[in-house]
Amino acid sequence: MAVTLKVEERATRPRSLRNKLRHEGKIPAIVYGYQVESTPISVDDHELMRLLRENGANTVFSLDLNGKKVNTLIKETQSDTFTHALTHIEFLSVNMKETTEAETEIVLTGEAAGTKAGGVLTQTLYTVVVSATPDKLPDNIEVDVTELEIGQSLTIADLPKNDDYEVITDAEEQIASVQEAQEEPEADTEEPAEAAEPEVIGESEE
Repeated sequence: MAVTLKVEERATRPRSLRNKLRHEGKIPAIVYGYQVESTPISVDDHELMRLLRENGANTVFSLDLNGKKVNTLIKETQSDTFTHALTHIEFLSVNMKETTEAETEIVLTGEAAGTKAGGVLTQTLYTVVVSATPDKLPDNIEVDVTELEIGQSLTIADLPKNDDYEVITDAEEQIASVQEAQEEPEADTEEPAEAAEPEVIGESEE
């Protein structure tokens, strides 16, 4: 199911218009792809952030372009280095009946048995690439680590199967593992040996 997002077409010149839009709480963007000519647009920052929080990064956004409904996915974003605020967005128009590829987050759930025995759980892979029709793309994939013992690991091959999508990432990629905790070396508490007093040349023994 697509989520409706209001957009407005925008001019691309002069470049100062981008900064003006941002000061007005809007994000410069562009939409292109399936049955759509590349079109510069702008979206309301707060509205987009709200929809992303409620629906996830792989949401299908239905944009109204001159009265035409266009189903899109967020293809790429740019953000400010310091504030991390979005500064530009690319919306990709998609055919809802054709499969597409997208990244989705891996979320670990449960408490690994190995951590209860003193081990340390480490996640090494945080996203995977999946293939599905746009409306079936998952926002995240949950992985239960409850049975993971010390010395064991989970790979892409261990992900739960789902008829809605196919995982494209290499099946041998490791997601998480439990290893023994590294013991810190004990501090040396021994007193340093007293240095021998130097012999004075020419001094005779009494």
